[in-house]
Amino acid sequence: MSGNTKARTRRFSTWTTRRWLRAGVAVSLTVLTLLGVTGAWVLGRTESISDTLVNTKSPALSTSFRLESALLNQETGIRGYGLTGTSDFLTPYQQGLTDQATHTETLTRLLHGDAARLRDLTAVQDAVATWQERIAEPIASSPAGTTSPLITERAAEGKETFDAVRIALSSQQDRLRADRARAVQDLSDTMTLRNWVFTAIALVIAALTVLVFEGLRRGITRPLEQLGADARTIAAGTFEHPITSTGPADLRRLSGEIDFMRRRLVRELAFTEEARLRLDAQAADLQRSNAELEQFAYVASHDLQEPLRKVSSFTQLLQRRYGGQLDQRADQYIDYAVDGANRMQTLINDLLDFSRVGRVHHELQSIELETVLNRTVSSLSVSIEESGAEITHDPLPPLVADHTQMGMLWQNLIGNAIKFHRPGQTPKVHISAEREGDLWRFAVTDNGIGIAPEYAEKVFVIFQRLHTKDAYSGSGIGLAMCKKIVEFHGGTIAIDPDYRDGARITFTLADEPPRATEISTMPEAVRDGAVSSA
Repeated sequence: MSGNTKARTRRFSTWTTRRWLRAGVAVSLTVLTLLGVTGAWVLGRTESISDTLVNTKSPALSTSFRLESALLNQETGIRGYGLTGTSDFLTPYQQGLTDQATHTETLTRLLHGDAARLRDLTAVQDAVATWQERIAEPIASSPAGTTSPLITERAAEGKETFDAVRIALSSQQDRLRADRARAVQDLSDTMTLRNWVFTAIALVIAALTVLVFEGLRRGITRPLEQLGADARTIAAGTFEHPITSTGPADLRRLSGEIDFMRRRLVRELAFTEEARLRLDAQAADLQRSNAELEQFAYVASHDLQEPLRKVSSFTQLLQRRYGGQLDQRADQYIDYAVDGANRMQTLINDLLDFSRVGRVHHELQSIELETVLNRTVSSLSVSIEESGAEITHDPLPPLVADHTQMGMLWQNLIGNAIKFHRPGQTPKVHISAEREGDLWRFAVTDNGIGIAPEYAEKVFVIFQRLHTKDAYSGSGIGLAMCKKIVEFHGGTIAIDPDYRDGARITFTLADEPPRATEISTMPEAVRDGAVSSA
């Protein structure tokens, strides 16, 4: 038994919610169908017995009594006529004959199909026929006005034959009365059974209702509530809390899948936390390294200024004093040295400017970009006049920004647009500005040689050049400095890859930077030197 019980338990444990519901519905419908069929049978039985009692048993007994009354009327009329000869006594007799025929026909119809009761009716009819033949009809046919001699002659026979009628009627009525009593008892028993059946139906329905609600509570509601409670506990941050698997197989499977997700989430969170800690450490190291590199770049370039200035001064002095006095090769070497020193001076100055962005700046203040742009165009007047460049712009908005850095931004963008023009073509530069949400989007568009899409990111990397120094002069720092300035002010900068008639550089700036940028922590002497150099 123990093994069979365990086997059944294992089998039921694999049932899903749908299967439990189907089984419950099937059992409930079966029980209700059986009870309904029983109830219908009881109701039909009650109706049948009631119909028999009302339409057959009771009317048959009543009709038997009426038949007895009609026969008594006949006997009374015949006896009175025989004794007095008065014709008035024949009236009850004749009415009794009529009523007898009517009641006999009614009884025959009511007792149709009941052979025993029909035999009782036949016995009554036979007894009545004997009495009428021997007594009633001969006396009724006697002349009126005189006493019939037959009333005296056949007095004993008349009493005997009519007593036979009474006995037959009494026997018939006793049986009809017994039949009616049995029908009444059957009706009472059937009604009792009906009451019990409908009580049982009500109790079964109530029990099924309780079982259904209890089954739903235990099989669905309670597991779902437990699952919801576990999920809320996990959602509150207790990710180590396990999911309890209860209920039918599908709900247990769902709980298992959610618990698997929880365990995977715990692993992912642990991995993410570990990765975040590593990234924080790497970010701190990178920030420290960048600060050290910026400090090194500034210090190195600042310390290189003086010896480079001496090298440049003496090579220029050597060129002026001894130019043309040495051979041609010596003059060429001196030119190389002067050009190299000048390029080195430019590179160091650009590197110093690049290192100052985001580290050394003036206080952010409201500035007019058009004013800054006009000053920048004025400072580039020489290159603009030499190239014949045309500089146009849309109305520019006022912003809260670093005045100096905005000037460096315009200078690099416009300077590059003029520098990289097509040979034999007049440079045309247009600066546009349009509102885009909370930002302003600016675009510097030229008709120059353009920038291929594959170099759209490379041009913003420091020291990255797309052309040789002989083709186009420069240090490769300009666009990298523009990127650093724009990002310092909370914006972004990019090359428009869809523009093909030159180059278009777009960047965004807010009306005010999202947060104030502080000068990087560095030795006070170096920071003071940077400010003084600016």
